[in-house]
Amino acid sequence: MSDNALIQKIKPTVTASPHIKSHATSQRMMLDVIIALIPALAASVYVFGPRVLLVEGISVASCMLFEYVARKIMGRHNTLGDLSAVVTGLLLAFNLPSGIPLWMVPIGAFVAIVVVKQFFGGIGQNFVNPALMGRIILMVSFAGAMTTWPEVYNWHAPAVDAISSATPLAVLKAGGELPSLTEMLLGLRPGCLGETCAVALLLGGVYLLVRRVISPTIPLAFIGTVAVFMAIAGPQDAMPLGRVDFVLYNLLGGGLLIGAIFMATDYSTCPLTFKGKIIYGIGCGLVASLIRYFGNYNEGVSFGIILMNLLVPHIDNLTKLKPFGYQKPPKEKKAKEAEAK
Repeated sequence: MSDNALIQKIKPTVTASPHIKSHATSQRMMLDVIIALIPALAASVYVFGPRVLLVEGISVASCMLFEYVARKIMGRHNTLGDLSAVVTGLLLAFNLPSGIPLWMVPIGAFVAIVVVKQFFGGIGQNFVNPALMGRIILMVSFAGAMTTWPEVYNWHAPAVDAISSATPLAVLKAGGELPSLTEMLLGLRPGCLGETCAVALLLGGVYLLVRRVISPTIPLAFIGTVAVFMAIAGPQDAMPLGRVDFVLYNLLGGGLLIGAIFMATDYSTCPLTFKGKIIYGIGCGLVASLIRYFGNYNEGVSFGIILMNLLVPHIDNLTKLKPFGYQKPPKEKKAKEAEAK
């Protein structure tokens, strides 16, 4: 067979970059995220008791139901198979207290799936992280329920009514006895059900890095910014902590790890370029740090991520790469002078 005949048979397609060579699918990536969240889910059940499974189940089921119904009403094809609704349900529940009234959970799921995701076209079209927006709406609407933190569950003598206490970040501001750093690492302290166990979250992050679902750029920029800010700002006068301990409690407390690893890295709402990811991560960390240190609210991760989500189109525009061989067109005056010569 001649070369010309071979070329005609193969029918090569010439297109502009980027040239996608990966066999990864949305379903495969979402499944990897689910697998990465399993250690944190298991840790949350151990720390806060079996009610965690009920909160998680309602959250996931609500997200799947709302996605199916919304797409049915909008005349779109069913996308439950891509598992993104499952991931949203898991992450939404991870950002809720374990003692939240169960009827509130579907409200957050509706906001996350219908308002944030489906109203804008579905997976990949949402402009902010759906789970975080669901959490913020619940926080604004039901502040009391969203700031009631059950104590660590006692498996030997389960209590009928959960006793609430302050989170470590609240204790940092108000003063009081803090959990040990070991307890912070293992998650044996009050907080949202999926954010407390740092070890489990880091294991999940390592899995996602190995599977190349995420890159380390955003988490490192995010966490590093919080660490640098808190190291420079230092503990306030009422805090009986050294500078190093103050930084460690801020890194291990609140939703910093789950936010930096699992939510700030959402493909739909983070920048595309390396420089953009650095700017985005630093912005998330800076906003979260300012709210934590100066604001009346003890946590700032959710607001930091949501604010930077809104700025992503501008970050992408400012940091976009130039195509290979691109030459900047000459200015009109210079072009006319060149033509005259």
